[in-house]
Amino acid sequence: MSRIGNLPISVPAGVTVSVKDNNVTVKGPKGELSQFVNPDITVDIKDGEIKLSRPTDNGPHRSMHGLYRALINNMVVGVTEGYKKELELVGVGYRVSNQGQVLEFALGFTHNIFLQLPKEIKIETKSERNQNPLVILESCDKQLLGQVCAKIRSFRKPEPYKGKGIKFVGEQIRRKAGKSAGAK
Repeated sequence: MSRIGNLPISVPAGVTVSVKDNNVTVKGPKGELSQFVNPDITVDIKDGEIKLSRPTDNGPHRSMHGLYRALINNMVVGVTEGYKKELELVGVGYRVSNQGQVLEFALGFTHNIFLQLPKEIKIETKSERNQNPLVILESCDKQLLGQVCAKIRSFRKPEPYKGKGIKFVGEQIRRKAGKSAGAK
């Protein structure tokens, strides 16, 4: 029995869900998202709830059942509440600024890094004195937001010795002890 796939998804007020040709489209106050669903999985919308069902208990059907239920649930949550991620730049001289949808990073390289972000993502940068610079990203699309955060983080991953790099706010970095003086 699938625990995730069998859970119904409640559709809040102000959100419309439609299914056409295996494409589920969700519209809400924060935007519109669509997702292709495998033809084997059936999507039923009744009484303000979305239920997904699978034809058999085979492995591929079981995995798709839970996957598509989670994806559709993320779409419903995204168009109602939205998703927000905060990244923190830890390191001396690390800076970030934005000009519209373009982020500019100064991360200790010989050149600055420019990143053009999709229009679906809202950007805000904060640089306060005696505080680490922050990048705040908001979107209704959880997949796109995670992908952009992973790309930004890949510019300078947090390293275990000094803890410098780009990390999520609240993330714990596993620290290592440096070299210790060897006995002669």
